[in-house]
Order: sequence, then structure tokens, then C-alpha cells
Amino acid sequence: MRPPRRPAPSTPDPVDPEQRRVLRVLVLAQVLSGAGLAAGITVGALLAQDLLGSTRLAGLPAALFTAGSAAAALLVGRLSQRRGRRPGLALGYLVGAAGAAGVVLAAALDDVALLFGALLVYGAGSATNLQARYAGADLASPDRRGRAVSTVLVATTLGAVVGPLLVGPTGSVAERWGIPALAGPFLLAALAYGAAGLVLATLLRPDPLLLARERAGGSGGPAVPVAGPAAPARPPGARRAVLGAAAVMVVTQLVMAAVMTMTPVHMRAHDHSVSATGLVIAVHVGAMYLPSPLSGWLVDRFGAPRVAGAGGLTLLLAGLVAATAPGGSVPALTLALALLGLGWSFGLVSGTAVLSGAVPLEVRARTQGAVDLSIALAGAAGGMGSGFVVAGGGFGLLSLGCGLLALLVLPAVALAARGGAAGAVSAAPRAGGGS
Repeated sequence: MRPPRRPAPSTPDPVDPEQRRVLRVLVLAQVLSGAGLAAGITVGALLAQDLLGSTRLAGLPAALFTAGSAAAALLVGRLSQRRGRRPGLALGYLVGAAGAAGVVLAAALDDVALLFGALLVYGAGSATNLQARYAGADLASPDRRGRAVSTVLVATTLGAVVGPLLVGPTGSVAERWGIPALAGPFLLAALAYGAAGLVLATLLRPDPLLLARERAGGSGGPAVPVAGPAAPARPPGARRAVLGAAAVMVVTQLVMAAVMTMTPVHMRAHDHSVSATGLVIAVHVGAMYLPSPLSGWLVDRFGAPRVAGAGGLTLLLAGLVAATAPGGSVPALTLALALLGLGWSFGLVSGTAVLSGAVPLEVRARTQGAVDLSIALAGAAGGMGSGFVVAGGGFGLLSLGCGLLALLVLPAVALAARGGAAGAVSAAPRAGGGS
């Protein structure tokens, strides 16, 4: 039997063949799923505004599919805990595909109740897209964890950026089939999520979580104790690290979701075209995922707390730019939404790196699912509440308030840093920067 080899901490870990294969499969699935992710972001609020005739409830679709994402995050996490990443992620994408198809059917039938129910199910795709980042970190060494997470996230970029740019063409296809144009992107989402689910179901072998347990000396089987006297004790400071990391990601998601949800509504109020809205959202989504390698490198080089703090300040700047954009200026909104995406990237990658290192393998997937549940609920609250804020005080008030709210990341960073004994939270740079 070949003995395991561990390189010196000051030199980069060579990525083993299993991890390379896992990352390749995850990258392919994420490229496909990115297009599905963008559909609800781009036209969900506009579709609700048309059906309900009210800006006040325009944030309801975002709240619904984010609430669905919350439930799916918990279920995907629990299924992954028991059976591994492959069945959990594959099922999540296939359920999201069914939800997207349901949105198209609801639009064709002009059935509001069916639309809302389908949006809940559609949220499973969004939850799975985020849960996949944890699969990328399962086999990664501690000094490459940030980069492993970022590799999975950046793969979403292609589909997520192209998706909003296809709003016009997919809308034309939908109209030719007698379906409202705004349902067109959900046709693409159904195909994209379905393809991603099939890729993972057939190709994600070995299962990264089960293999990580086997390498750690645990059972490679599907059932793992998660509670009771046999449950592993967490390292000192791990609880603070988990809470701090979760708080960083929750605040980041809430701020991002609130501003992003109302941007298309704000642009329509200033008579901008759907294509212009699609461009702004494409830049935003690109800024969420494209800088992921930078975010991962910064986490590995300088530590997660510093990167998370930078994320909070970037979100503050995004809110200030959006709040002061003159008359719905497309260039100014594009800059604001790009900063919003970058701040989200800093917060998510840094928080994920801390969480992946602070939780034992035996309960990792379940804990990650619970944290993503909180993240999704925060996004749902941001999306739902944003419509009421804009209806009552305008887009500027929403943007400024969200920018100030982002400063809550700073005390969360301090909490995570105090839990640094958990092993993945060090604020000090590593020798050689891991490069």
C-alpha cells in the first residue's frame, strides 16, 4: 500500500489525482448551472411586478426562491452528510430544474399560485450551486483551501454572465412558443440545472467527502455518527470560528440580495431597457464569481479575517455608489453592482475557508448545510424587505442602508479571529504565501 505523503507546510501541496478529478467535474457542473442561477436574478422581480402590478411585492420572487434555497441547503447538507456529496448535489440540481420548468408553465398559464410554488422549488438550484464549493474543499490541504473553494466558484462565471445576456434571445424563443418573454430565461435554467445534475450524478467519482473521511481514518461508508457521545469534540475556539464565519456570510448575502433584487426595478423606473438591465446584472454576477481566484489567494496568503473585513468595506462602498448614482445612471449602477459582487466574493470565500477548517469531517456537511440555511434565509429577508424599502423611501435609501449594514461584518470578523485556534482562521500570512 502506498504510504500517504505530506509536503512541508511552507511549500505548496501538490494536488492529488482524486482532487484534480473532483475539481474538473465540479467545474463542468458549475459552468452549466451558472446559467440557471442567473435567470431568477435577472427577471424574477420584473415577472412578479408584471403579474402583481406592484413594486412593493417585486422582491417576493427573490424571497421565495431564496426561501426554497434555504430549505434545500439544509436537505442537501443532510443528504450529503449521510450519502456523500454526489447524491446530495445531483438531486439538488435536478429539483432546481423541475422548479424552473414549473415557472415556465406558471407563466404560460398565468397562474400566480403555481408561479410562487415553482419559485420555491427553483431555489434548490441556487442552494446546490453554493453547496458545491464545500465539495471542492473536502480534499484540499489547509494552505490551499481558499483556492480550492475559489476554483469551484469561478467556474460559475461563464454561465452566470452569459445567462443575463441571453434574456432577449430566450425571451424571443418563449414568445414564439406562446409564453411570456420574461419566462424565457427559466427555459434556459431548466436545461442548465438538469445538465449539471446529470454531470454530477454520473461523473463525481470518487465522492470527495467520503474519500476525505476514509483518508482521515473514518468510515468510508454512507452512515456516519453525527450526534451523541461518539460525536467528535470540536477544537478549542471552533464554535467562535463557525459563528463568526456564518455571520460574515449572512451579512454579506443579505446586503447583496437586497440591492441586487431591486436594481432591475430601479432601472425600469428610469426607462432603461431589459437588455441594459441584463448587462448590469451580468457584470454583477461576473464580479461575484470571476474574482474568486483572487479571493482564494488572498485568504491563503493573508488570512480569512483580513479578506472578510475588506469585503465589508467593499460592500459599504457599493452602497454609497448606488445611493448617489444620478438618475439611474447605467455606468454608475454597473460600478456599484460590480463592487457589490466583489464584496460578496470576499465574504463568501473567506467565510467558507474558515467553516471548512473549523468543523470535523464527521459533522461537516450537516453543519455546512445549516450555515447555508442561515445564509439563504438572510438572502430571502433581504430580497423581500428590499421592495418595501424602495416603495417607502427609494432605491437610494435602500443602497445606503445596506452599505451601513455591511459594517456588521467587522465584529463578525473579530469573532472568527478569536476562534483562530480552530485551525483555518489565522490572520497571519503563511511563509511563502502558499505559492
